[in-house]
Amino acid sequence: MLRIGLIRERKKLPDERVPLTPKQCRMIMDQNTDVQIVVEPSPTRCFADADYDAAGVPVNEDLSGCDILLGIKEVPVDYLMPGKTYLFFSHTKKKQPHNKGLMHALIAKKVRMIDYECLTHSDAQRILGFGMYAGIVGAHNGLLTYGKKWGLYELPAAHKVRSYAELIQAYERVKLPNLKIVVTGSGKVASGVLDVMRQLDIEEVEPMDYLTHQYEYPVFTHLKGGDLYARKDNNLFHRDDFHANPEAYKCLFSAYVNQTDILMNGIYWEKRIARLFEKDDIRRNDWRISVIADISCDVDGSVPITLDSTTIADPVMGIDRASGARVAPYATTRDTIDVMAVDNLPNELPRDASQYFGVHFEKYVLPELKKEKSDILQRATICENGRLTQRYEYMADYAYE
Repeated sequence: MLRIGLIRERKKLPDERVPLTPKQCRMIMDQNTDVQIVVEPSPTRCFADADYDAAGVPVNEDLSGCDILLGIKEVPVDYLMPGKTYLFFSHTKKKQPHNKGLMHALIAKKVRMIDYECLTHSDAQRILGFGMYAGIVGAHNGLLTYGKKWGLYELPAAHKVRSYAELIQAYERVKLPNLKIVVTGSGKVASGVLDVMRQLDIEEVEPMDYLTHQYEYPVFTHLKGGDLYARKDNNLFHRDDFHANPEAYKCLFSAYVNQTDILMNGIYWEKRIARLFEKDDIRRNDWRISVIADISCDVDGSVPITLDSTTIADPVMGIDRASGARVAPYATTRDTIDVMAVDNLPNELPRDASQYFGVHFEKYVLPELKKEKSDILQRATICENGRLTQRYEYMADYAYE
């Protein structure tokens, strides 16, 4: 019998998402008689304890009898049970300073840490994540911010509706002005953004047409790969070379700043990759962008004027173009840029996001948990038995110090 426990989220501010919905838990147990799921009570989940109870899923404070413990965000070190197998987003693989204590505790308590972020197919494609809903909410928030800044239209806040379906109903009542939008990125985040573009009937145009034409209706262009980067020495783009040698490439976004009203940024970024623009660029006389939805939310990263992450309750920061300083958002002036940089966007639509996550968990991860040996799980195991696994030995100075 494989015993799985859904743990309570205890990180501040608590996350409302769940790895499995009540319906999914019930379905898994009905279809897998060798799997038992127990849910730790929680006052903050998007699905109440009563929902799990009604589905016939046991709700119990004691998860000590579980083999596998599933969460979403980092588990506070005092609540880690020694010797257990945990799956959650640990945010340790990049040696994040704020989670060094968590890494030390995982080692000291001999926890087997399987990180959702590291679960991949053999071709390195991510298996689990909330990127699709980060893109959906990020795109929505960008459009909401633009409407609020210029007083042109109104949209409901995503966290104030029950589902994405309700947002789509709101889109039916909104007529957008003839704004121009750039979408960056090629992963799940970008796919979420593109879905919102389709739901709002925002027309996609080719990058070259976007740069040379004006339109009487809202349009967007999608920049990825060779649309966004080129080698410094020959102006060509090769995907494998870019991933291996990103520092050899320049960013081509500069040509778009005088044609764009909203930037929706969903690219993966690390320090060797050129930023979309530099801080001084916002002083350009031809700078047109008034709203940036920085869905990737890398502070001082691909969008260098993302000074900090924002919150669902207070999602937008204003940036003064002359000084680069943070100011109040929604000023009706071209002298400021409004930046939306919420770092937990899927939590605005937690029920939809949880359903999406659970489907992929059931299809691709649960079968691996039932195997005696799994390459997928081993690739995602950061540590076990008090040691880093071989794949993550590069973190030794972070984990053992």
